[in-house]
Amino acid sequence: MNRFFLFLTLVLSSRQLNAQELNAQVIVNSDLVNQTNQQIFKTLERSLNEFINTQVWTNQEFLSQEKITCSFVFNLSGYSNDQFEATLQVQSQRPVFNTNYDSPILNFLDKDIVFSYQEFQPLFYNESSFESNLVSLISFYAYVILGLDADSFSHNGGDVYFEAARQTVNLAQNTSRKGWKPSDGVRNRFWLIDALRSNTFREYRQALHTYHREGLDQMTTDSEAGKIALMDAIQQLEPLYQRRPNAFLLQLFFDAKVEEIVNLFQEGPKVDFKKTEAVLKKIAPFFGARWKQIKA
Repeated sequence: MNRFFLFLTLVLSSRQLNAQELNAQVIVNSDLVNQTNQQIFKTLERSLNEFINTQVWTNQEFLSQEKITCSFVFNLSGYSNDQFEATLQVQSQRPVFNTNYDSPILNFLDKDIVFSYQEFQPLFYNESSFESNLVSLISFYAYVILGLDADSFSHNGGDVYFEAARQTVNLAQNTSRKGWKPSDGVRNRFWLIDALRSNTFREYRQALHTYHREGLDQMTTDSEAGKIALMDAIQQLEPLYQRRPNAFLLQLFFDAKVEEIVNLFQEGPKVDFKKTEAVLKKIAPFFGARWKQIKA
């Protein structure tokens, strides 16, 4: 049974330890921190890599080649008395059928990272309680990554994962750490999962599926048809722009996809790109210079 059908029957269960789903790399960059003893940062990095890659997030078995490639880069800006301040860059990729290519799905910068950590402190995930800000951060983004990956294979396939991410946000409402509450900003964890679960922004998830399943996955057998599906996916985002011109998820989509879109339409069979180009310039003007490079 392939991943497409497995997603349709997926049920979360932290108690059924079948396999690990993520192939994650965690980097803790301490270049900006004035600290002579770097061992604490190396220990933190090692502990996070072990936690993410050994934690079982679902009851679904992933083959080795099906694990989701992702990365978590903590750029530390402060450290004192077991208190860490940082930004966190989260990225994930999705394999394209019949190729060795991984397509970027998520490229998100979280600027509200503050957490406590003591060297060799064990990291435990509990789906029904808030254990620590660090564990909640990792768990939240793990479920977002799983949800986006699932959406790219089946319509609304990520529902169960986004619900788990929402539960993580709910459990964090009593913490003083930033990023979990609606009052903490306009582009934080609260608003990210709120948008992903909202019918108001449904076109984002529809476009994600069309782009990958009907577009990229068809490129090796019919690259022209694949390109046409890619253009359809981009155009599906226009109604979302018309309702919410500054939608969080529009920025999220193009932060991940801009380089790929430019590269895909610069190569291969020619297609009528004029309508799609106009849509891109309209809904993603922040990448206007990149769209000009496309000579489809």
